[in-house]
Amino acid sequence: MTKTKKLINAPEDIIPQLISGMVAAHPDMLTREGGTGRAIVAVDGPRDGKVGIVVGGGSGHEPAFAGYVGRGLADAAAVGNIFASPSPEQILDAARAADGGAGVVFLYGNYTGDVMNFTMAAEELEASGTQVRQVQVADDVASAPRDRRSERRGIAGDFFVFKIAGAAADLGEPLARVEALAQKANDVTLSMGVALGACSLPQTGKPNFEIGDDEMEIGMGLHGEPGVRREKLAPADTVTDELMETILSEMAPAKGDRVAVLVNGLGSTSLVELYIIFDRLKHILDERGIEIHHSWVGEYATSLEMAGASITLMKLDDELTRLLDHPCRTPALTVGAIEGAAASSARSARRTAQAGDTPAKAKVAANLKREGIITPEIFRAMMQRAGDEIIAERDWLSELDGVIGDGDHGVTMEIGWKAVQGALANAEEDETIEGSCKRMAKAFLDAVGASSGPLYATAFLRAGAAVSDRLNLDAEALSAWLAAALQGVRDRGRAEPGDKTMIDAWVPAVERAQQAAANGSELDVINAARDGAEAGMKATADLESRRGRSAKLGARSKGHIDPGAASTWVTLRAMAAALAEARAPK
Repeated sequence: MTKTKKLINAPEDIIPQLISGMVAAHPDMLTREGGTGRAIVAVDGPRDGKVGIVVGGGSGHEPAFAGYVGRGLADAAAVGNIFASPSPEQILDAARAADGGAGVVFLYGNYTGDVMNFTMAAEELEASGTQVRQVQVADDVASAPRDRRSERRGIAGDFFVFKIAGAAADLGEPLARVEALAQKANDVTLSMGVALGACSLPQTGKPNFEIGDDEMEIGMGLHGEPGVRREKLAPADTVTDELMETILSEMAPAKGDRVAVLVNGLGSTSLVELYIIFDRLKHILDERGIEIHHSWVGEYATSLEMAGASITLMKLDDELTRLLDHPCRTPALTVGAIEGAAASSARSARRTAQAGDTPAKAKVAANLKREGIITPEIFRAMMQRAGDEIIAERDWLSELDGVIGDGDHGVTMEIGWKAVQGALANAEEDETIEGSCKRMAKAFLDAVGASSGPLYATAFLRAGAAVSDRLNLDAEALSAWLAAALQGVRDRGRAEPGDKTMIDAWVPAVERAQQAAANGSELDVINAARDGAEAGMKATADLESRRGRSAKLGARSKGHIDPGAASTWVTLRAMAAALAEARAPK
């Protein structure tokens, strides 16, 4: 496979350098706040008494999301890694910067990782007394049928939903009203796209999916998620007709209705092509007697260098029209003229989060149970080995994900486990297993914004709590640690066996571990968990995905191993190998 070319430096420096460059390019509009370095804030946006608008998501979709930060639109954006949600801590930085005392509205695409991370951030904010509302943009008509609209993913419809919410907040609407207007915009915004070619992740340099030279994918998502079908490449008018027919059949606008239109390029589609699409789109609407109130043509929600385009229509009424026309000034969008003095003069000091604080270590108490061969030192060695094996299998895991997802699972897991390894390297010798688990949870969650971040963080926290009375782990305690980790994943992700997720590896792993714990050793338990995970992983190839991005594939997801199940097996395999090595005669 041909390696792709990108004008970058080190892959690990992409996001910090992106943020630094963006803020430096627009110092009159943007600044950076918070300890994580991932919150881009409007210079004259947040102000006392105004509802704060926080947007966010993975990088690679520029100008979304930070490009929509500025007066009259978003107050702050939380910036995640490439195609991965920002972490709760990064979101909290953005929220605290945007908070003017009137509450905060979170706006983001309807993706599992974003939902988990923004929800965790909202829970923490609400616990501290800040009111939070959330709207998940779900405009992609190809991703789920009308009767399951809540399952639809967000694509370029973010553009309109953000604009409406930002205008409402700028006009002084209260929290509940801003939320309602954002949801109203979401309900009348529909999109559909087509992909002609793949993009590539900077970390791999490989296309994240394969498509023939004479093929196109109708309904493909922003991360390379497969669409409703793959067809032979057709002329622009034919493609536009198909996309518009799907959108209009659901929207059902009447003659004389008004719409706003966005023809969006995915990263490497020329304006020539986009204007050809718009030309046909305008003809279709004219024939139906539908008025275009305002239109935008260009790159507003990309997917790195993916070839293709999307069409988005928002059906307007007088209220939405007024908000759409309200002035805003951001790097990616300017509407009208901003009048009056900058609001920064009315902005009080923001609360900023401090990153990098290490959770307090759990103290070793005299009454902790000491039975078992897995000492805190051996436990940390098992986790370090898990990180090594995940890193070694990065490309394989990403290849598995590229078939039924967005191709970044291996990269994401590498980021998370490297963070875990770094955190454990700083642990003191007398730190308990529970203390190490807390350290691992924070490290993974801060590093990874994809759905695996909150899933693994919750797993580590629950597992550590389950053995809080232990200094060392025996067979029974190790089994309890594994069971609690599984329960944490189930509670946070809401997946069940048969959904084709990591749960399908975790459940048989825990079942076999519990059986082995009855009469076996610690090594027997982890070996049984490893073997159960392997069997569960292989069985996912026969399952049809019902959760996450791959669920949009339906029957096309069969025949492929779930990447989350695969990384679960790799982790348990590594833990078993490390324990065997630790117990081997020296």
